[in-house]
Amino acid sequence: MSRAALLVLADGRFPAGGHAHSGGAEAAVKAGRVTGAASLEAFCRGRLHTAGLVSGALAAAAAVGVDPVSLDAAADARTPSEALRVAARKLGRQLMRAARATWPSSELDALAREFPKGAHQPVVLGLAARAAGLGAVDAAYCSVYECVSGAASATVRLLSLDPFDATGVLARLAPEMDLVADRAVEAARRVVDEGVGVLPAGSAPLLEIGAEVHAAWAVRLFAS
Repeated sequence: MSRAALLVLADGRFPAGGHAHSGGAEAAVKAGRVTGAASLEAFCRGRLHTAGLVSGALAAAAAVGVDPVSLDAAADARTPSEALRVAARKLGRQLMRAARATWPSSELDALAREFPKGAHQPVVLGLAARAAGLGAVDAAYCSVYECVSGAASATVRLLSLDPFDATGVLARLAPEMDLVADRAVEAARRVVDEGVGVLPAGSAPLLEIGAEVHAAWAVRLFAS
């Protein structure tokens, strides 16, 4: 296993399409729920313990070899918003292109054939980590970090927030990222014996509602 591969996969410059998505931050800014560093931290904390835990567990489960088709169905069941399901599959398709070019894998090829319009991004992420020789812990950390870093980066653009302040938010959340990643890996290991029903299903209603509202906007900076 090359731990440096994790740096490649988690690098914001990896061409996986995440820069075009705000993780719900654009809708939250428009609604007045995110106005600066303090409210950004609260928003990211909420994402981390709900969407972040779910996506981290899905990615970790894929990395340990759980059937990705069943994981994709589990991801669908845990994403009530159609707008978020569409966004997750678009991100999955772009990540798939980048991952197959970087770490050729028969498992990635098979998933791409199964879902030509894109599988859910965390499932693809887990298989990409597996193809790169990484494990469940690595996949979980990558997914959990992406869950909050994308929103923090988007808020810099949306609010002209000082990048130092946005990075400070991520640093303060680091201990909680550790906790969520550990919980995600624990859940993923249970899936091997107990099935996808034991995956977390943390709810974030405002993210779901915000995504549906955002999708209807005529003008927006981010795709989601």
